[in-house]
Amino acid sequence: MNIFSTNEVIEMAVQIERNGYAFYDRALSKDNLDSETKDLLTILKNEEIRHEQYFLSLRNEADLFYMEETQDWEMISSYIKLITDSRLFSDEKSAIALVDQAKSVMDLINYAITFEKDTLLFFHTLKDKANSQKTKDIIQSIIQEEITHVFRLSEYKKKILNK
Repeated sequence: MNIFSTNEVIEMAVQIERNGYAFYDRALSKDNLDSETKDLLTILKNEEIRHEQYFLSLRNEADLFYMEETQDWEMISSYIKLITDSRLFSDEKSAIALVDQAKSVMDLINYAITFEKDTLLFFHTLKDKANSQKTKDIIQSIIQEEITHVFRLSEYKKKILNK
């Protein structure tokens, strides 16, 4: 069983946010979007950037020192990318490809909900594999941030269905 450190968890969260950003950014280029959908996708895209910055800020000096002192951090970072790629959008390109497959706004919203729920499930699973209470607390912060996306997208989906 893998045990994940604060740095590893934050790196996974950042990679996931970057893939989410690529999804929402590409989604905004779709022709069939009304202004309300564009507003929602813009908010979500901007939140991916804000989340990335927030997650990076959760590191303290000891975490940064450990990262600098770890000789194999590049290898660890590559491994982390593989973990997130295999569980969520495989990478930015696959996030973009999913947008390109979407035939409707509802498809976009459903893909986004699935991605956000998969992200939540992933971090709930990681929480059990964290190596310290601090790391578990950081994962809980990540989960709280991600929950807002699921709620926002689910509410918008209801609104579309009720039109």
